[in-house]
Amino acid sequence: MRSKPKHKISRRGLTVWRLYGVIQTVILAIAAGVVDYLALRFEWPIWSHFIGWGLVVLSILFSTIVFPKVRWERWRYEVREHEIEVQHGLFIVKRTIIPMVRVQHVDTTQGPILKKYDLGNISISTAATTHVIPALNMDEADEMRARISDLARVAEDDV
Repeated sequence: MRSKPKHKISRRGLTVWRLYGVIQTVILAIAAGVVDYLALRFEWPIWSHFIGWGLVVLSILFSTIVFPKVRWERWRYEVREHEIEVQHGLFIVKRTIIPMVRVQHVDTTQGPILKKYDLGNISISTAATTHVIPALNMDEADEMRARISDLARVAEDDV
């Protein structure tokens, strides 16, 4: 059996995922506040308050603490001469092997939060789907994009 991929994503990716969790929780807290206001205004049952704020507490716990850590620990990748292997998952760990001959193009993307932390995502497109390796150091992402592009071109020439 093949060993798991060697490389992990940047530790700053954990911070970014936690920040995404905070943003999600703030949006959920605003929604809970609106439900709270409506419950008071229209005399809804008291349990509507507890459900809204209970969801906010669960979001704080899971979206900002538990899930980002587990996700970061499981994310791994490796670029080999003939294939790219990606491993990820929260509860179910999925390992995917992408043959270089199937790679059509490779992109790097960077939103405002990733840019603040000098991170980027790599998107590897095949005819069937697009695979994303998230939260890589931007220099590493650019180098990997160029390497995958070169290996995919060589693999196509061999076919």
